[in-house]
Amino acid sequence: MTPRGSARISRRGFLAGTAGLAGLGVGAAAVGLGVERSSSDAEPARQTVDFYGRHQAGITTAPAAHANFIGLDLVDPTDTADLAGALTLWTQDGARLTAGTPGLADPEPELAPAPSRLTVTVGLGPRAFSGPGLAERRPSWLAPLPPFAIDRLQNRWGQTDLLLVVASDDPISLAHATRILTAEVRTIVQVKWIQRGFRRARGTQSAGQTQRNLFGQVDGTEQPVTALHDSLIWDDGAEQPWMAGGTSLVVRRIAMHMDTWEALDRDNRELVVGRNLSNGAPLTGTDEHDEPDFTITKGGIPVIPESSHIARARRREEHEQFLRLVYNYDEAPEPPLPGVEADTSNTGLVFATAQRDPVRQFVPVQQRLAEHDDLNEWTTPIGSAVYAIPPGATPTAPLGAGLLGTGPDA
Repeated sequence: MTPRGSARISRRGFLAGTAGLAGLGVGAAAVGLGVERSSSDAEPARQTVDFYGRHQAGITTAPAAHANFIGLDLVDPTDTADLAGALTLWTQDGARLTAGTPGLADPEPELAPAPSRLTVTVGLGPRAFSGPGLAERRPSWLAPLPPFAIDRLQNRWGQTDLLLVVASDDPISLAHATRILTAEVRTIVQVKWIQRGFRRARGTQSAGQTQRNLFGQVDGTEQPVTALHDSLIWDDGAEQPWMAGGTSLVVRRIAMHMDTWEALDRDNRELVVGRNLSNGAPLTGTDEHDEPDFTITKGGIPVIPESSHIARARRREEHEQFLRLVYNYDEAPEPPLPGVEADTSNTGLVFATAQRDPVRQFVPVQQRLAEHDDLNEWTTPIGSAVYAIPPGATPTAPLGAGLLGTGPDA
């Protein structure tokens, strides 16, 4: 292992005390190097998503087919210069890689010109605020979620100091960007986990169509209503001014027990969820986005059971809404969880949600689901973490500039 502080490549030396490089125009070289930015008319492999902006890309961006959720811990969480250095490096190379330009000191530059809508999103966990003067700048909601009765959390999928979400329609571009962004900071951060997720390959279904999870269900029908969308997702800076334009991200890893689920007949699967498997319509409707009617009965019995997933997940207040960013995972089988029958697969969801305040918006819904949800028999949460997603960067102010004072916008 490379000793901490040693230089794997020449630019690593700036991490010890020169993190305020924002004034040098980090990432400016990413523009105008032969790849169109945000051009939907470019061939799919060369389509790009702007890295710079008021908000970080990767939250309200149309989801890519593949994503790596990467949890990292700072070697010294009290060293503010290390934190600032990591955020500046990720701004520099995030801007370059998403534009189809090799990272600075990229050892495999030939892999960069086909970003395929690559996005890089950065989050901060609670311990990232351990440095001098940062504790009072931590958002009040940035803490582990309360314990839920259904959780069987494993430390290996737990909270980390930092989060990288790297997503692309192309798995090679994704692997290359993941390598560049993690290797360049390995003297100051350590990767704790990588959760790899996937959705339908691009072009296999129409744009905007809700994806299905590996239970065969449509997953992500309920999203914030249009009129409240921005106020439900983006922070206004009222509590922490530096967070204006940022959001929070909850990342839950949910194991799905395929063997026992597949033992259910189709009618019972639909009653568990409250939706038709064929098109995702509520059992009282005909189309996916029809409003479910929980008052309709048949023979005195509700058509949509009160204990079904959609009945329990349904918001009780307008603020109980959040943006669902859902990816499937399917990996080699593992030993069974305590008290849970062994599965022949290791399948589930990387279930991420973006919201302005997870305590107010996400927790009440999750508490209802934990108290009772018919679907709980076939799903088990095994990982949980919460992150502050800073507002976006500019060519002169890197990610976290408002928090750390590393740019003119601080």
